Amino acid sequence: MHVVATAGHVDHGKSTLVRALTGMEPDRFAEERRRGLTIDLGFAWTTLPSGAVIAFVDVPGHERFVPNMLAGVGPVPAALFVVAADEGWMPQSAEHLAALDALGVRHALLAVSRADLADPGPTVERARAEFAGTGLGEPEVAVVSALTGAGLPGLRAALDRLVGRIPTPPVDAPVRLWVDRSFTVRGSGTVVTGTLGAGTLRVGDDLDTGDTGTRVRVRGLHSLGVARTEVTGLARVAVNLRGVDRDTVGRGDTLLTPGRFRQTDLVDVRLAGDPPDRLPTGAMLHVGSAAVPVRLRPLGPDTARLRLARRLPLRVGDRALLRDPGRRALVGGLVVLDVVPPPLRRRGAAAARSAELAGLTGRPDEAAELRRRGLVRRADLERMGVPVGTAPVTGDWHADPAQWRALGHRLGEVVDRYARDHPLDPGVPVETVRQLLDLPDRALVAPLVAPPLRLAGGRVFAGDRAPDLPAPVAAALARITADLADRPFLAPEAARLAQVGLGPREIGAAVRAGALVRLADTVVLLPAALDEAVRTLAALPQPFTLSAARQALDTTRRVAVPLLELLDRRGATRRLPDGTRLLAPAD
Repeated sequence: MHVVATAGHVDHGKSTLVRALTGMEPDRFAEERRRGLTIDLGFAWTTLPSGAVIAFVDVPGHERFVPNMLAGVGPVPAALFVVAADEGWMPQSAEHLAALDALGVRHALLAVSRADLADPGPTVERARAEFAGTGLGEPEVAVVSALTGAGLPGLRAALDRLVGRIPTPPVDAPVRLWVDRSFTVRGSGTVVTGTLGAGTLRVGDDLDTGDTGTRVRVRGLHSLGVARTEVTGLARVAVNLRGVDRDTVGRGDTLLTPGRFRQTDLVDVRLAGDPPDRLPTGAMLHVGSAAVPVRLRPLGPDTARLRLARRLPLRVGDRALLRDPGRRALVGGLVVLDVVPPPLRRRGAAAARSAELAGLTGRPDEAAELRRRGLVRRADLERMGVPVGTAPVTGDWHADPAQWRALGHRLGEVVDRYARDHPLDPGVPVETVRQLLDLPDRALVAPLVAPPLRLAGGRVFAGDRAPDLPAPVAAALARITADLADRPFLAPEAARLAQVGLGPREIGAAVRAGALVRLADTVVLLPAALDEAVRTLAALPQPFTLSAARQALDTTRRVAVPLLELLDRRGATRRLPDGTRLLAPAD
């Protein structure tokens, strides 16, 4: 399916042309038919000569209903632009063209209607001149009369060529359906409609609604009046929802693939049209089918920050319009540059931000986002609308290569400085590294460690081994080593440790350096004692009791209990249900 919106001045025959092409009545309300003009959005569809199906979003042309028109055009990639030959180019023709251009619509067909009432030549010439100043370029022209039917076959053929130029959207993209209607069907519940720009909707899918994040389930799908189990973009679709009342979802709300969009009420944008300082501080933002009041803060010659009255699922590259509700006039188009802008708290921050935004294109660019942010999770990039093609540095973290190299260099400096400032600590704790490097996640420390640095025991060391212990600690260890020479399992008492100068900090440094093994708070042995204990226990009848182990090791219960528990944890011994132990078989 292909979806095309109508555009053009009021009463230039948009709905009449749609009716002639489809045989359907796009004006849904009796008031619209009675007054002879479209007030709200209408929908109709037909099959083109090639067999392609085209659905029309018929929008109102009257100046008072421009917000309704923008709700219909916002999600649609192409337009059938109608200008009447007998009236020519009119004010709403200009406003609709400006809106299409600002919203990034780049595919259009110009239909000059009512050619039976006037020479279409001057109208064609004027319309082409107006289009030439926009991004829509030079559209194909079809001259028609819905009354006589003249030119309708040519219009159908031109529509075939138009939809053939529209790129096919990815079917695996996340769903962002802007709701343009909401109503209740007896026996079915809430139904919403919209233009599915990309992705796939299936019966049974779970979706999130708007900025409330309410989880709903797709109960049923209809497209072109037919029930479907699956609909892929681009398509007009009606979605029957379970889990939401009609009053809680309406025009301007969205149905979203869970976890794939970021809701934001603060964005930095590039404006087209008048300079930001000449725009009203308060304006109405039109994006998708939504119309949201915003406050505008100028940043640079063509950039500004918008504070939205409510959160929207916006992405980098989204296009939107600003409208002055007081003057009922469009005041500019915009493209979203950043949906996670930094705070502007310090003096000069706005000027610095303006300079940064000047280098942004408005196109999602992974390399540019990484340069600006340094470290970003993949999910956060994707929620911004930025496709990810690089490999992560660890987990789902992606890094700018230059900044990642700089972090590795700074890590070496951090380790050297920490060693000088903390001589009793032979390595830097991982959490301390994270804080000193201002990393958002401890998991980022390990991949930064490269020779001559090494990571062991939750600390980062310099060189192949831990630094030597300070001389007083080394001297104290020598005295303890002498104490344990004859009875290696008789751990020194706390008073003896304090006497030789081994307080809690010194013991901790020795344990981290591998010079002592801590069994309990103040129960320490030399590292070689563990292997010697295993050899001693191997000589006992198996299984053995705690008492037998204590006697064989020639030590006290104060030492034997935590020593055996440590051997259990290391797999050297195995405790049986009756409390006895077995020596584990050697590998």
